[in-house]
This record gives sequence, C-alpha cells and structure tokens, in this order.
Amino acid sequence: MLKKRILTSVCGLPILVAAIWGISSNPSDPSPWFTGLVAVLGILSVLEFFRLVNFSGTRPFTVYGIIVTLFFIIFRDADLLEIIQPVFDYVWIVLLLLIGLVLPLLFSPIFRHTKGGTSFSSGLWTVTGIVYIGWMLGHLVAMRGFEDGRNWVFYALFATFAYDTAAFFTGRSLGRHKMAPKISPGKTWEGAAGGIVGAVLLSLLFTLSTPLALPISWWQAIILGLLVSIFGQAGDLLESRFKRYIGVKDAGKSLPGHGGFLDRIDSVVFTSLVVYYYAVWVVL
Repeated sequence: MLKKRILTSVCGLPILVAAIWGISSNPSDPSPWFTGLVAVLGILSVLEFFRLVNFSGTRPFTVYGIIVTLFFIIFRDADLLEIIQPVFDYVWIVLLLLIGLVLPLLFSPIFRHTKGGTSFSSGLWTVTGIVYIGWMLGHLVAMRGFEDGRNWVFYALFATFAYDTAAFFTGRSLGRHKMAPKISPGKTWEGAAGGIVGAVLLSLLFTLSTPLALPISWWQAIILGLLVSIFGQAGDLLESRFKRYIGVKDAGKSLPGHGGFLDRIDSVVFTSLVVYYYAVWVVL
C-alpha cells in the first residue's frame, strides 16, 4: 500500500505543478488549467460524496449537486469573471449561486419521500456536498488570482502535503497514543506532532529568497504552519467521522494507496480556506 501511495503521488505531482504554474510568467495571472483541474477534482470528489450519502439510505440530488458544485468552483476564476463582467454582473452570479443552494431544500420535500413521509435530508445532504466541496475548494481557484497567487496555492497544497506526510511516517514509527480511536484508529498524537513540525518547516521555506517566496515573516510562517496543521487535521477527522457514519473505510478506490478523491482533498479544502482568509485579512 505504501508503494502504491508513493507511486500515485509521484505520478500526479508533475500534473499538479504544471497546472498551478500555468502558461504565464506572472504569478498573479490565473491559470485556466488549474481552474480546470480543480473543477475536475471537485466533480469527482462530490460524486464520491453523494455516492456515500446514497449508502446511508438518503438520495441526494446528485446531478444537480454536481452542476452547482462546478459553478461554485469555476466562478472563482478571476479571468472568467473579467470576461463575463460586462454582460453579467458579479452580484447576479452570487445571487444565483445562493439560490442554487436554497432550491434543494425547497424541492426535497416534494421530490423525495420516505415511508414516513417527505424527506428533507436529501436536500440537506445535497447542500452539504456543494458547500463542502464546491464552495470550500473554490477558494483555491480564487487564491490563484492573488498577487503572488501561484505561490500562495503552492504553499496551501505543499504545507498540507508536508503535514500529512510527516504525520504519516512519524505515526508509523513513533505512534503510541491514539488521538481519536473511535473515528480514525490509525491517527496518533505523536503523528500529529510530527505533522506540525513538517508543516512549520515547509512554511519557513516560503520565507526564503526563492521564486516561491511569500510576503510573510518567519513568525507568520510559523502561525500559518500551525493553522494548516490544525485545520488539515480537523478536515481529515471530519471526513473520517463521515465515513464511519456511512460505514465505509475509503470514499473510493480511484487513487491507489490513497482511496478516493475525497480522501485526498479532505484536508486541502480546510487548509485552502484558512490560508485564503489569512492572506486576505492579514497579509494582502
């Protein structure tokens, strides 16, 4: 399993880096390739999410949820917004997306029924999937349009991967004390500590004078590394709790050694959120 995990990561890394880098030398220019990649990952992940919900006996509005999830992601692309702005104001886009969230809740009692009556849970799970995957993952696309946006995206992803990797190997070698045995038996406090060290060290690399440098000080890098560790772990545990509720081990089998796409982005959706708002509120 470990060999499969490493091989999948090595094969996928060049595609990810190329998509983030884009075709422009300007790090603030949005990359349509990256938007497309995030959109594909979002569609595959929300499809896995709805499939798991189906296992619980609730039928979400799968096709509808996939479409709205896609809109939540692509409409965070700065280039796309600039193109459609003259004919379709951004305020209307936000309004339509909000309406898109409300409709499943309104139509669920009409189109979804159980033996005991109408089912509101179908709409609720549909909205949950859209927000969890579409809205949260869309922050990565929006981040790509920042000044030094390319570097911010690299940071958000690589800091998350550094935490996951360091936690994984530290937990395997030194893990003794279980963190949440009823939710995720493999996670240990020793692994979490190793993950924090990995994320902080990676963060400090982005303060050095390199093409990937960010406009942050060393103490901001440490804070960001800690935030990425906390929110990444929270995202991982939340998805584990969801899978435990459904009664499955992995969200899918699409990525050898990793499980499904949802298993791979469970931390990223939370860390991209915290990095995005830290950059907006503190740095930019």
